[in-house]
Amino acid sequence: MNVSEVRSRAGQLLSLEGKVAIVTGAASGIGREIAVRQAEMGAAVAVLDKNTDGAMETVAQIQRDGGNAMAIPCDVCLRSDCQAAVARTVTAYGRIDILCNNAGIVLRKDVLALQEEEWDTVLDVTLKSAYLLSREVIPHMIRNRGGAIVNTGSGWALKGGPQAASYCAAKAGLLNLTRAMAIDHGKDNIRVNCVCPGDIDTPMLASECRQLGENPEQFMKEAASRPLNRVGTPGDVANAVLFLVSEMSTWITGVHLVVDGGGLA
Repeated sequence: MNVSEVRSRAGQLLSLEGKVAIVTGAASGIGREIAVRQAEMGAAVAVLDKNTDGAMETVAQIQRDGGNAMAIPCDVCLRSDCQAAVARTVTAYGRIDILCNNAGIVLRKDVLALQEEEWDTVLDVTLKSAYLLSREVIPHMIRNRGGAIVNTGSGWALKGGPQAASYCAAKAGLLNLTRAMAIDHGKDNIRVNCVCPGDIDTPMLASECRQLGENPEQFMKEAASRPLNRVGTPGDVANAVLFLVSEMSTWITGVHLVVDGGGLA
């Protein structure tokens, strides 16, 4: 192959033309960028979020760039909402090839400060939602003879963090759920992987700062003391997710990809 042919082949491997994706927690931050990137690469994207206005803003951004997307209001903690969202996606687009379980919340509290209902909320949004959506989507992927699921974990799925007991537990559970699902559904040609971001410049990170009584701007400066010398962007994570859902990674399943600028190195 000459250089032009190699470049063309690489573009084909990353292309999502003809694919249909569901992205949860896509009203802002990492979820929005995942949805935008996959639409840029040709996928039709169902943008799921409880924040309807934010989801519609994500769709508007995609459509301004010529992409195909629809906003679906969804409380990912509720089985009925997940069922309805998947049904609407299939009705609109005919199939589902990609599921990005990105929804999650963080409460910066240790177990003594954490109330039982707060524990339940963090686990439901971050971990239970991945189970609920996967349970609805996988039968469609089986009918399509394959698919790709990417769960958004965290560096704190791999190590503990201060004052984040429920978040660490939820993300660690999500990582091992990824491995279990990869084993169970490899026979169906469904690949299941997990992306583990470090500190990413998002509204969620700013919320963490406020919960801890810290100044977000000062935190960003201090958090940049990692090998690559900066805080991550949602695009950094979206690019990693694109790799994991594309034809570039057809022999990769059951793994976690750390995207943290070397913070865990």
